[in-house]
Amino acid sequence: MRGEAFAHGAATIVNAIATGKGAAFGIGLKTWAEVEIVPEKEIKAEIEGFTHEDPALIKNCVEAVLAHYSPDKELGARVKTRSEIPISRGLKSSSAAANAVILATLKAIEAKYESLEAIKIGTRCAIKAGVSITGAFDDACASFFGGVVITDNRNETIIKRGLMPNGLKVLIHVPDFQIRKNRLPLERIKSMKNIVECAYERALTGDYFTAMTLNGLAYSAALNVDQDIAIRALSKGAKAAGLSGTGPAIVILIDEEQVDDFLGEFEDVKFIVTDIYNGELANQEKGDRQ
Repeated sequence: MRGEAFAHGAATIVNAIATGKGAAFGIGLKTWAEVEIVPEKEIKAEIEGFTHEDPALIKNCVEAVLAHYSPDKELGARVKTRSEIPISRGLKSSSAAANAVILATLKAIEAKYESLEAIKIGTRCAIKAGVSITGAFDDACASFFGGVVITDNRNETIIKRGLMPNGLKVLIHVPDFQIRKNRLPLERIKSMKNIVECAYERALTGDYFTAMTLNGLAYSAALNVDQDIAIRALSKGAKAAGLSGTGPAIVILIDEEQVDDFLGEFEDVKFIVTDIYNGELANQEKGDRQ
């Protein structure tokens, strides 16, 4: 029994750590998973290109799916993942990995499932594995569904869903260091609560650009992450720019036709260029227009 699946990365509009409420949107970068179910109750996991990374999240996800959907069977798995999402940079690599592995496992055992049920398995496994503070329900939903997802992570509810505007490109600056969740200055982050709540309120009104930029400034200050690239990007016409997650990646939104000129202004900076992933809502809206 085998299953294959992929999931998208995402970027932050509002990080949920300070308040328990967050917002995120899907991006084009992906993680793929292959799962082979075996009759021995053992789970082996391989993260392609990152043998030093702890596979606890992957193992937890497979174990949780098997326990929930095949509780009476003694099953294990062989799992392989590969990804184009930089790890521990704030681009939801954990949420994408969890979603991809869970979907691949569900396919392998031919289980019927509800989307939110599958997502919640991943968020709880992320907390158990120590790769998330809140479970990152907002990130997991943006990865799974695409588009904009605004959530209350404390009770794992979706408050609102929407679409990012068309005609934008996502530029991502990825510094060569990681920020791990077990080293976060939580008191400094909590001190930004009022500012982050303002960003969340802006997101609820649909002003995703202001919310993303304001959130990025607040979390960059709390985490002592250099804000120069984000501010330079805004001065060169970016719609929004800010720290994604707990960083250190900086995500920038810019009009498609401005990308070449914009990159020419940043010859000293490396960027990943990708698309917004608006997911199923975009497909439904397109169908409604036809």
